[in-house]
Amino acid sequence: MINLLDLTLSELEAFCVEDLREPRFRAAQVWQWIWQKEARDISAMTNLSRALREKLAARAEARWPDVSLVRTSSDGTIKFLLELADGRLIESVLIPGGKLERYTLCLSTQVGCPMACTFCNTGLMGFERNLTQAEILGQVLVARAHLAATGSAPLTNLVFMGMGEPLLNLDWLLKSLATLNSDTGLNLSWRRTTVSSVGLPKGLEVLGASGLALPAISLHAPSQELRARIMPKAAQVPLDELLAALDRYPMKPRERITFEYLLLKGVNDSPAHARQLHKLLCNRRCKVNLIAYNATEGSPYEAPDPEAVLAFEKFLWDKGMTATIRRSMGTDIKAACGQLKAETLRG
Repeated sequence: MINLLDLTLSELEAFCVEDLREPRFRAAQVWQWIWQKEARDISAMTNLSRALREKLAARAEARWPDVSLVRTSSDGTIKFLLELADGRLIESVLIPGGKLERYTLCLSTQVGCPMACTFCNTGLMGFERNLTQAEILGQVLVARAHLAATGSAPLTNLVFMGMGEPLLNLDWLLKSLATLNSDTGLNLSWRRTTVSSVGLPKGLEVLGASGLALPAISLHAPSQELRARIMPKAAQVPLDELLAALDRYPMKPRERITFEYLLLKGVNDSPAHARQLHKLLCNRRCKVNLIAYNATEGSPYEAPDPEAVLAFEKFLWDKGMTATIRRSMGTDIKAACGQLKAETLRG
């Protein structure tokens, strides 16, 4: 059975015309129901005739991921454990901002992740499969429904920083971004959408050409040698090749590339590493997002000393670079950066 949420508008038009033998305008009606009215029941699509609803329900569904568990952190972060149609599990996270006046959703694009970065819980899962548009954007629908049901602030921003490497699921990612940006779809601006990647030049080229999102690069090391040690698969793309691809990335005058830098105690958090990072990035239009590692059981890494984090940030600022320390949210429910694993229901 077809999941209507997996179809682009043009694919939905073709389905209505070729499979259902209905006029093309019916697709726009169905599209509005699934994305703007967030209907999960075809029988609720009341501007369609009963005969059409029955015909549509026999061939298709509007299936969202099932919410298996919702956990709320002491800081207001909300983590969803979602079960997909085949029983696989993913996680997504709502992060509050502005004193709970708005929320950002951290989205997953894969079940697990093939990159196997040594500091990331998701990487320890291995890779199972890519998510479809229905499974990616279904996370947005679930989050918005939860916020509406609880009378919470609206969802305003999206970050593709959850489970998986988005650029290794490029086809479904681009379809999802187009539906997000469409004023007849979810109507969320590309300016409020960030795609986080370890940096895959071919994927970055396609993403840049699409104009559908801004990139954030998971760098985490100031040298090729160190990156190869902590991110061996990502480092198969040489650092100079990655940076050259980013130099070609199309940006408007005030836009900058975000580099994410996870600080690991005794590994990449010293003043020498800060100097290396400045030398690497100082002539580029960028900003650095510093993240203190969230220690997890069985990990070979430790959280950096707070003083080291502040000193790292200060060095970059003193050198004229824009650097911010990302506040870790949801650590008590394992919802922070690198902690997603989706293992709660596994036997």
